[in-house]
Amino acid sequence: MEFDKNLILYGPPGTGKTYYTILYAVAICEEKNLDEIEALPYEQVLKRYQELKAKEKRIAFTTFHQSYGYEEFIEGIRPNLNHDSNDVEYTIKDGIFKAFCGRAEQKKAETKKTKIRNEARVWNVILGGTEYPELKKKCFEEGTIRIGWDGSPEIITEDTGNLNDKERRILLNFHQEMEIGDIVVARSTASAVDGIGVITSNAEFDTSIERYPRKRMVNWICKGKDIEIIDLNGGVRLDRKSVYELVRIHVGDLLSKIPADSDIELKEETRPYVFIMDEINRGNISKIFGELITLIEPVKRKGAKEAMEVILPYSNKSFGVPNNVYLIGTMNTADRSISLMDTALRRRFQFIERMPDVTVLRKMGADKIRVEGVELDVALMLECMNKRIEFLFDREHTFGHAFFLGLKDEPTIENLAGIFKKSIIPLLQEYFYEDYSKIMLVLGDNGKTQDAHKFILETRTTATTIFRGDTADFDIPEYSYQIQDSAFFNINSYSKLWVIRNWRMYDAGSRSTRI
Repeated sequence: MEFDKNLILYGPPGTGKTYYTILYAVAICEEKNLDEIEALPYEQVLKRYQELKAKEKRIAFTTFHQSYGYEEFIEGIRPNLNHDSNDVEYTIKDGIFKAFCGRAEQKKAETKKTKIRNEARVWNVILGGTEYPELKKKCFEEGTIRIGWDGSPEIITEDTGNLNDKERRILLNFHQEMEIGDIVVARSTASAVDGIGVITSNAEFDTSIERYPRKRMVNWICKGKDIEIIDLNGGVRLDRKSVYELVRIHVGDLLSKIPADSDIELKEETRPYVFIMDEINRGNISKIFGELITLIEPVKRKGAKEAMEVILPYSNKSFGVPNNVYLIGTMNTADRSISLMDTALRRRFQFIERMPDVTVLRKMGADKIRVEGVELDVALMLECMNKRIEFLFDREHTFGHAFFLGLKDEPTIENLAGIFKKSIIPLLQEYFYEDYSKIMLVLGDNGKTQDAHKFILETRTTATTIFRGDTADFDIPEYSYQIQDSAFFNINSYSKLWVIRNWRMYDAGSRSTRI
């Protein structure tokens, strides 16, 4: 199935928008039909989603909000502490979307001798330094990296004594965080390296030499020649820590600096990548996207016929959106605390509506609860409330089926009461601005004959009992309202939600006909 490059899932709260971003993301990354993914057990889909997100880093997730900006999304200036001088330097740092695009277009590297793992990390090491310059030569000759701490235990843990926090972190990086297939570089200056290799073994404790017993085997694919990488590191100078990860550097960008005659083959990344923007309408789109608003169009992507790139204001570098990046946004149509969505963004996305679907409750077995011989049809009850909300307000403020999915595993009156008290009632209060007469209409309280079944109790107000003096000139409310807690634990409070169908009245509990 071919998916649109830019999608927005929109609808009222609780309609499964975020849930479907998971399904869409996995379907896109796996290059399968959405129906195929929907047919799988959700636990299996979620596990694959987490793998794609955390391990393979082919899925990224962010939530927009009013203070979200260009600096967080594309790039901005950030302070950075230089550990050599203890000075604060201001460097340009990639935002979440730019960094994600960098991963999506990084070239996949292969060597004839050694496999570079997918999503390989880049590690910087100091081999001997000025104290023992012969060590680097030895490491290059024997195909290793080595560090010291020969007086410390062979096995290093978080609890290992006689080490400060910095030393312990360095050793844990070397022993536990590095993986076979990762890339290692040997620092030569603050801006350059003179060795690039692929890690080929786990950590060992080698006592065959007097110093630097901790080693890993490495296939050095480039050595003995200074290669400037400070530009790849965002302008940040290389630290003098023995071992640490260069998180800003993409493997493909690093390996592209290796001379052409080396044992390296770079292949274009063609696998799909998915970037998810939750609550997209809560952000200031013009502020967040800036000049990128045009670049996300499919015809403007890299490799397309009308491909475009822009010069970014902070880094002064050219940037375009890779063709294998898919954008998925979610939009809560009931959120009135935000401005209307930017028209420029709206016309660049395809919209998929997600509305309440009571059939989901029936398919999942979350549509019934029974208390003391009374069976409540939850799906019918939800359908009834939504029809009333649509009549009194609009369809964008209806309740999604997701609010009631918890009844599948716990079909109890206590669970249902919690859903109403913590979710349904607060939303109704927000929707109707505390107009309890309309809330009562939604809940069917106006049609209930017994006060014990009413969620909202209505009491006529007598002004003279509250205020002193003449109140004729004041607009005094005619009724006061009180939420009745006990009604939430009475099954009849829910079963007396009347439903209109074919001009007949049906009880959501017994479903018997009432003329």
